[in-house]
Amino acid sequence: MTEQLNVAFIKAGWHGDIVGQSLTGFTEDMETSGVACAVDVVDVPGAFEMPLQAKRLAETGKYDAVVASALVVDGGIYRHDFVAQAVVDGLMRVQLDTGVPTFSVSLTPHHFQPTAEHEKFFFDHFVKKGAEAARAVRSVASLYRQS
Repeated sequence: MTEQLNVAFIKAGWHGDIVGQSLTGFTEDMETSGVACAVDVVDVPGAFEMPLQAKRLAETGKYDAVVASALVVDGGIYRHDFVAQAVVDGLMRVQLDTGVPTFSVSLTPHHFQPTAEHEKFFFDHFVKKGAEAARAVRSVASLYRQS
């Protein structure tokens, strides 16, 4: 794979300090891999806004992939369940409708608490998830370029 990859990376603002670590993991893994990758970062208020933004970006034809990252937490009112499901369904719909691979780094822990222990765990975990997304983007891009 010698061409540059063009990726749109969407980050939800809720728990932005944690969610932003996925971009760190993504870019570090891309740099380590040696694959040239231009990343356009788009911030949205929350996870619920990601599918529409992903669709708009995918429809431009500028991107080989779209990555969307969010932390949807259980606030005790079960809202997180329908938000998480809507986001995943929406992102799947984007890639099926546009033909642009769309990846989710959206996590929905059931017992997240804003404690130092939980925040550190997810801070570190999002770095790993971002790196996993980078590997998935490269893998799918390679498949697409072979066909």
